[in-house]
Amino acid sequence: MDGLSAPAWRRHTDPEHRWPAALAVVVMVALQVMLPDRLTLGPRWLLPVIEVAMAVVLVAADPRRIKRDTPALRMVGLTLIAVATLGNAWSVAMLVRDILTGHDTGSAATLIAVGGAIYLLNVLSFAVWFWELDRGGPAQRARGTDPYPDFLFPPMTSPQLAPKDWEPYFLDYLYLAFTNATAFSPTDTLPLSRWAKAAMALESATALLIAVLLIAKAVNSLP
Repeated sequence: MDGLSAPAWRRHTDPEHRWPAALAVVVMVALQVMLPDRLTLGPRWLLPVIEVAMAVVLVAADPRRIKRDTPALRMVGLTLIAVATLGNAWSVAMLVRDILTGHDTGSAATLIAVGGAIYLLNVLSFAVWFWELDRGGPAQRARGTDPYPDFLFPPMTSPQLAPKDWEPYFLDYLYLAFTNATAFSPTDTLPLSRWAKAAMALESATALLIAVLLIAKAVNSLP
């Protein structure tokens, strides 16, 4: 299919807005700052400062819509996600250590709040990964250069049930990450490429580990 006869996700369309992904990064930074020192990699401010600096570079390059896709900007974007993911992986590891070794994790309410923040960080970090990597990233998707999606969203298989200009945006990837972390498996969106399957499996495994240990510890902490 060529031109307007092709679905929007397979042809050239308007670039995606920057602000949804930028807002997700802001929430991730805020959650990292709120975590206890024992669960953070290095000083509590270190990773958030690095992430904010890289986010400012990306926003300055494309303040409204994501049009530029230079190798340098691509590297900054991927590094930003990698740093945030590294920080979250460290927090997960330290939380698991505290629970398994009997470290004082505070009251049940405190433990649930900390675990919930790490769980949300897991969802947000994978949502940004999915959004940044699917078909080469938002700029490449807007150009429609790659006809083979990494994720198969329902409107792709049932176009008659969606507007003709439908294409995946950040909220779709956020929903994908949330449902995958909640159900511990794909729900309505299927991974097609091997990296997508591996990423979804890793997110599900991390979410399951957090949920099982957190619930067990929280129940034992109840008066």
